[in-house]
Amino acid sequence: MKAEQIRGPVLSLFRMVTGLLFVCHGVATIFGVLGGARGTGQAVPFGTWPSWWAAAIQLVFGALVLAGLLTRVSALLCSGSMAYAYFVVHAPQDLFPLLNGGEAAAMFCWSFFLIAVFGPGAWALDTLIHRIRHDDVESYSPAPVQA
Repeated sequence: MKAEQIRGPVLSLFRMVTGLLFVCHGVATIFGVLGGARGTGQAVPFGTWPSWWAAAIQLVFGALVLAGLLTRVSALLCSGSMAYAYFVVHAPQDLFPLLNGGEAAAMFCWSFFLIAVFGPGAWALDTLIHRIRHDDVESYSPAPVQA
């Protein structure tokens, strides 16, 4: 099997798993499930800066990445939010991720950046929409002119 044959499906699986994990973080923080915010079992109060807003990004844009809809823009926003989390929340404690607890933020940042650069893969709503639009353009023929 050639690498090009599995590139699209593997990229899609990577995108879906990354999006699902990001959604889980957002759900945990906003609703206090799956261990809650930072493992406390509690939800973060509505509108709390930056935790609640980061969780809203994780939930909404993580779901878009998971579905492969508006993937590149959503992934870039997710990547930027994790870069912000790393440098504002974790890096002041220590620059090295293993010492400041920022491994997840760093991994999510670079994973979403990869998705933004390489796109959603073969199994995505963006890909389906592109195929439908592309087929419509090719099959379109103007009505004949009546004399």
